[in-house]
Order: sequence, then C-alpha cells, then structure tokens
Amino acid sequence: MNTTIFVLGGILVLAITFLLMRVQSLVDVLRGSNKKRAGLSNQLNAAALFVFLFVGFALFAWSYVSAREYFLPEAASIHGRKTDFLFWLTMGVTLVAFVGVHVLLFFFSFKYQYKEGARARFYPDNHKLELAWTVIPAIVLAMLVFSGWKVWSEITTYDPAKADVNLEIMGKQFNWLVRYPGKDGKLGKHNFRTIDATNQMGMDFTDASNEAVLDDFLPQEIHLPKGKSVLLKIRARDVLHSVFMPHFRVKMDAVPGMPTYFMFTPDKSTSDMRAETGNPEFNYELACTEICGNGHFGMRFKIVVDEPEEYEKWFASQESFVKKNPDLMALMPTKLKEKAQAMYPVAPPAPAAPAADSATAAAPAADSTVKAAASVLGN
Repeated sequence: MNTTIFVLGGILVLAITFLLMRVQSLVDVLRGSNKKRAGLSNQLNAAALFVFLFVGFALFAWSYVSAREYFLPEAASIHGRKTDFLFWLTMGVTLVAFVGVHVLLFFFSFKYQYKEGARARFYPDNHKLELAWTVIPAIVLAMLVFSGWKVWSEITTYDPAKADVNLEIMGKQFNWLVRYPGKDGKLGKHNFRTIDATNQMGMDFTDASNEAVLDDFLPQEIHLPKGKSVLLKIRARDVLHSVFMPHFRVKMDAVPGMPTYFMFTPDKSTSDMRAETGNPEFNYELACTEICGNGHFGMRFKIVVDEPEEYEKWFASQESFVKKNPDLMALMPTKLKEKAQAMYPVAPPAPAAPAADSATAAAPAADSTVKAAASVLGN
C-alpha cells in the first residue's frame, strides 16, 4: 500500500512539474519574451517527456512483476495451453506496437522541438507507407482472430459422440448440482416442472420414454479421467451463474432457459498437480464467477482428475439417483416404473406380526400370576 502511494505521488509530482513548465512556456510566448527563454522552456519540456516515458515503462514493468502471483495457474488442459499461447502472443504483439509507437511519439517531441530558423517539411502523401501500416496490421490481426476462432470452435462444439465423458452441471442459489449418465452413456431428459426438494435437478420421471434417466447419478464431487475429452452441459435453475474451472481454462455462463456447452480435455491428474506444486492438499475446483446473490461466495465444487483406471473404478461404484430414492418410482408411468423395478428390485416390506387375541393373551398372564401367589403362600 505504501509503495503504491509513493508511486502515485511521484507520478503526480512529475505531472505537476510538466504542466508548470508548459504554462511558463505559454506565458513567455504571450509576453513576447526573448526567444532564448522560449527555446529553453521547449528543451526542458522535451527532456521531461523523455523522463515521463522511461518512468512510465519502469512502472509498467514493476506492475507486471508485482502482479504475477495473481495470474492464472499453469493450464492443466490441452486447449488451456493453446489459449494461454494465444493470450501471450496477443500481448506480445500489442506490447511491440505500444512500445514502438510511444518511443517514436516521445522521440519526435524531442527531436522536432522549437529551434530558431527551423522550417517544417510538408509531405502531401506517401502511398507505400500508408499501404504498409494498413496491410501489416490487417494480416497480423486476421491471423490472431482466426487462431482464436479455431480454438473457440473446438471448445464450444456440441457433439456428445466425440466426448468420452458427458456430464451436466446446473447452477442454483447457492450451490452446484452435477449429474452423470449411467452405463448407457446418455443423460435423461429434465423438466423444470418436476423440481422438488428431492429431485432438485428436475430429472423427468413422468415421461414413459425417458428410460435414460433411470441410471443417472448425482455425485458429491466431479471426477474426470485424465487424457479423455469431457463435454459439459451447463444450465441454471434460477439466475445467471458462471462455470469457472481456472486450471482447465474453462469458463462459460449458466443461463436460465438457455443451455450452454464446453468441451475440454484435462491432461494433468490431481496427483500430478500435487507433485508439481509440492502441495499435498491441492485440489481442482469449480467456482461461480457471476455475482448471483448473497451466497455467491460459497458456490464451490471439488474436481478430481483421476487416471483412467481409477476413474472407471469410481464410476462403477456410483449408485443411481433412483436406486437411492426408490420412492420416485411412485411418480413414474407404468412402463417406466416396470423398467425401474426390474433394474432396482425393491424388497417388499416385512409383514407385520398378527395381533394377539386379548383374551388369549391375558390368560397366560393370569396363570403366571396365580402360580406366583401359590408359591408365596406355600413358603
């Protein structure tokens, strides 16, 4: 904080000094002072501009170095490294153009300052120069745009057949719900009208043709196989949310009533990242980056990237939502209910013990009482 105040104070002092010198130069001209004094003022202004240029570059470098700890972590997905490359390539091109333009701008201010007897030269046009500064930037920008479009098309293509893993992420105030398809690899339909306290995802158990929903399961954390393509199907239940997985460079809005998608391939397991970072507690996570209400800060969800074999074991150990909530079968049409009962047989309730006849039950009790009394009298 103190460093920031010091830097801002220095910039302010330089700006005030520059303005005072500029004002003094204008006053000298208006008063008709001698040309030597006006020339000295121009020299000081030109020198101050160069000082401002180098101080500005120094502050630029300082801000970059001091902010590096807040940059995104190293990418852990294939498209993430492509995205990072394009980002830094764009930054490099922009930096070269920025530095070149400003060096020339301030250099010209110094070189062509007021001099006694100097005369300006007039260039009506220069077609070669105009062609160069039009064509070269156009080619560079076209290459950057095309490269970005290509990567963007890869990650926003909706093609479940090309994905090794399909899963659905739904945002709601204030947590995430995640749904995986079962062994059939197909996510069942959902319907907002079926949402209740149990079925918060709104899986549709009222559609007789929706057999795919029977083996869907809702885990407490996201598991992804390393090196396998993943298709995220994203939606929101109430307000705008945003799916953000920083290590994978995944960011996509969750919009009510408008499904969105994201395709990516993680290529570093959780174990790999723990070894790489030296942090045994490291975990990937999903966060919300769209302010969605008072509980926005708590919308986090753990992500685990497994080796393919470990992922298969985890997947096989999951129980379907219907199996965990057999009461849902009562809501199903006959055809779907029969299919569900065949997949997950529900044991019939144990028969209740028959109620004993009151007279019969009372007889043994009375008999035991008589025997006890006789025993006492005999003693």
